[in-house]
Amino acid sequence: MTETGGTYVSDPRGPVHSGSGDQYIVNQWMAGANERLIRSGASRLGIVREHRRRLASYFVRPRGYGQATDRLATPGAVVLVDGAPGIGRRTAATMLLEEASVRGGRVEELPLTWEEDTLDVSADDCYLLDLSNVTHADYPEAQQSLMRYRALVAQCGARLVAVPPVGLEWMLDPDLTPLVVRLERPRGRAVFSRYLRVRGVAFEPGQLDTDHLAHMFAAAPVRELARLADLVVQARDGNRYGTNFPDWRDEAVAAATNRSSEVAGHMRQHRGAPQRALLLTAAMNSGAASAAVLSAAHCLLTVLNFEQEQTPRLAQADFGEQLEELDLGRDGDGRVTFTRLAYDSAVRRHFWENFPDLRSSFRDWVGQCVELPEFTAEDRARLIGRFAEQTLSTGRTDDLCELIERWTQPAVGGRLRAEAAAALEMGLSHAQYGPRFRSRVYSWVTGGGIAPDLARVLTAVCQQVIAVTHPEQAMVRLRHLALGRGRTEGTAAAARLALLELARSNRRLYGRLIQRLLHRATTDGRGMDVLLALLDPVELRITPPRQEFIQAWRAVMTAPAAAWTPVVRRWLAVLTWRRSGDQVLGMLLAASAGDRDLLNHLYAAACDWIDSPPVGMPLETRMRREDRCRTADRFCREIDLMQGIGPVFSGSDTRRTGKGI
Repeated sequence: MTETGGTYVSDPRGPVHSGSGDQYIVNQWMAGANERLIRSGASRLGIVREHRRRLASYFVRPRGYGQATDRLATPGAVVLVDGAPGIGRRTAATMLLEEASVRGGRVEELPLTWEEDTLDVSADDCYLLDLSNVTHADYPEAQQSLMRYRALVAQCGARLVAVPPVGLEWMLDPDLTPLVVRLERPRGRAVFSRYLRVRGVAFEPGQLDTDHLAHMFAAAPVRELARLADLVVQARDGNRYGTNFPDWRDEAVAAATNRSSEVAGHMRQHRGAPQRALLLTAAMNSGAASAAVLSAAHCLLTVLNFEQEQTPRLAQADFGEQLEELDLGRDGDGRVTFTRLAYDSAVRRHFWENFPDLRSSFRDWVGQCVELPEFTAEDRARLIGRFAEQTLSTGRTDDLCELIERWTQPAVGGRLRAEAAAALEMGLSHAQYGPRFRSRVYSWVTGGGIAPDLARVLTAVCQQVIAVTHPEQAMVRLRHLALGRGRTEGTAAAARLALLELARSNRRLYGRLIQRLLHRATTDGRGMDVLLALLDPVELRITPPRQEFIQAWRAVMTAPAAAWTPVVRRWLAVLTWRRSGDQVLGMLLAASAGDRDLLNHLYAAACDWIDSPPVGMPLETRMRREDRCRTADRFCREIDLMQGIGPVFSGSDTRRTGKGI
């Protein structure tokens, strides 16, 4: 159990962090020949499910957890999980909601501040609101959001677990005080043992009886115990730190406790700018080829305006000597490595903590390194991940955002869209700053003058990252990308496709999107093409909600008939193949009720469809004419019935009274 739990939803789904430190789901982003960003490797949903499974396997219940479980058992319940820093409150909140969730319900994290269209609460939904990192100045507004969420959850019978900030108990609204459940730290030895067993590390109970481990078991934050267990696993898998648990344990303890002082001593021995630049470069690019590390070190010196020596290069130490002087090595493939466990991580942390005045320069350096020809896609992804780790650990979220904007400027020509997407994904996946990055995305998509490449990155990230954990927030952002003013046709079209794909697979999102599009259609006439695309059965993976479907048809039927008649014909084809029940065409007729001209046009469209060429559905090419005739006949009889013509046709499941549907 760790304090940083990552963002999550249930299948509902979302990334969950159950290891040490901050969570970074670093997937390879590539720009394909079709100019779209494509994720390679495992799907994010697969990664999400794996993290959820791992979280449950690592979790050790803290004291007080049972009381919170009992409170949350009641529909409409709201629980505030309080406790000391480092005990794993966020992870406990995650598990509370996961255990309380039911099949078909959602488990989703809420934004700290209220946003348009981001919450549509229904019974069996579960929500997390993490306020643990809210500042004194921002807490009043965040608490107002909590009060608003609480009212909705109570009204609809959902459930909400909130994590309040530590030290601001005196600011808690009196109405919320009865909702507080205080958790106590779980037993440290149990947490550490659980992590080791889950990771397959064999040990004897007596091998945990050391003075240092006893101290950590008693006082260390849970996330530090998780990090120590992870270091034990790294030592075991490194094949150079011994062959038994005591060796791995001692190396992990040294890495967790002594590396900072070792790095500080190392820095005192090497005060020259070239040596320190190479040390930082190697730490940021450990695992990269020698040529890439050397080129990046020279780039860093240039960014820092260091004047190179006048000594001829051949008279200087060669690269191997420079590495040896800094206790660095190269593996058999010529890749730069560190010999001590987790030493590269300690070096990175030392530079960011002890050279705060150079953090902006480090950002600019990373921004230039990704364009070095010696860097591979893997090198760039690794560098961005390590930079994100350091810059977010120091709270400098704007550094990542600035690089994202630089890498998507028109002058870059789209070469670094994949890197921008990777950087943004890591910000969105961060347990503490994920909400801030989602807010930044909202600011980008609602602002004017967004660069086309940034719009493409935001579209891909909304669809493949935010939509997995916060689908309604993703839909809001995609809608702005698709319909906002000042978009190029290409970026708007890509956003529309992503928006449609998201809505077509979720009835709740489908209905909410229709409502928003109807509002826009009545105010400025925009979004009608998206509305019509939502009504099209092609790629639709849900049964559309009745009320919204009828309203949408009424809206699109105000347009020229040539725009929506092909969609009617495709629904006739779907009905012919029994892919949908009669209720869909019943909704279509209900939308036309009372308008004789519309009903006559539908009648004519059905008759023409019998001998018309296919209109976008491959299954039409395999239809027999008699099958089409049967469907058209049924549909036309329904229209006759609505107009009071002919007998009641008994083949439909739509209820009739003789006065229409």
